[in-house]
Amino acid sequence: MTLDPVAPVWLIVLLATLLAAFAVWRLLTSPSARPRLWWALRLVAVALLLVVALRPVIPAEQAQRSTAAGGLEVYIAVDTTSSMAAEDWAAASSSGAARPRLDGVKADIAEIAEKLRGASFSLVTFDAEAVQRVPLTSDATALVSAGDVLTQEITAYSRGSSIDEPVGLLTDILGDAAEANPRQQRVLFYLGDGEQTAATEPGSFDALAPLISGGAVLGYGTDQGGRMREFSGYADPDAQPRYIADYSSGAGTDAVSRIDETRLGTIASQLGVDYVHRDAGSGLDGLLSRFDVGDVRVTDGSRGVRTELYWIAALPLGLIALAELVALAGIVLESRRAARPEGQTPRPVDPGGAR
Repeated sequence: MTLDPVAPVWLIVLLATLLAAFAVWRLLTSPSARPRLWWALRLVAVALLLVVALRPVIPAEQAQRSTAAGGLEVYIAVDTTSSMAAEDWAAASSSGAARPRLDGVKADIAEIAEKLRGASFSLVTFDAEAVQRVPLTSDATALVSAGDVLTQEITAYSRGSSIDEPVGLLTDILGDAAEANPRQQRVLFYLGDGEQTAATEPGSFDALAPLISGGAVLGYGTDQGGRMREFSGYADPDAQPRYIADYSSGAGTDAVSRIDETRLGTIASQLGVDYVHRDAGSGLDGLLSRFDVGDVRVTDGSRGVRTELYWIAALPLGLIALAELVALAGIVLESRRAARPEGQTPRPVDPGGAR
């Protein structure tokens, strides 16, 4: 909450102090209860008037962001299965600690949003099912925000993953977009590790190829692989989750996930795009420079609407003022009756005038 005073604050406070001091003095020196009650109400009125004059407001939460829209639609599909939590992305510090693959995904999403600013973006994630997290929008900040909060699937719900899980949803989304605007350029980025843990072979991505004009498959992980920590759905900074165990051999050792670049290359071939292995030491400049956003149209954000609060104090202040007017009217009537001689009635006026 902030203040938007109708006059300099020092002047408002000075006048309110003087009025309050006078009301307190009259309250303490009044001879009977009824005058004291009125002066107490007037003291309250001074406090309410002070609030109205200071004009408290709640600023708008945030003005609608300015957006930039060009001639390119960017669709991003991200693997959020447990394997994307494998700690083989990169050393986070000199201690040699490794980060989950999803950290690399988040960094790449932010770079895509920055380098292709002006494009429209949509984000789809997939594990046991595919979900559109961000519908198509020209607000790059919304994409980055959604990317920053990505987490792996809840370990207890994991039941085997298939790398072709997003194909059905992407076919619907891209098909609808192509039908609505067939001349628009669309690109698709597939971000994952290619690990197929479902018992069945993955389906083809061929159906998506006619719906896009480019893109890339970005692969995360190493041949040596990494261990994955469990995820319960709650982030507890004070607790270190244990590693996911592999009981296939009966020993219950830590499970290790490894990148499958053969499958990722197959996806890229079916889509007709390039496959790029990602690591923390390289950026996406060379890849993203191939895509033309086109003419960018910038739309200024609308101003937020603030909430005025002075009316909360103005309502009881108005009631006190109304009571003062009623009391004043009563005093005036009593004064007129007191000024009239007892028993005297008003003399009728002769319509014809005095003679």
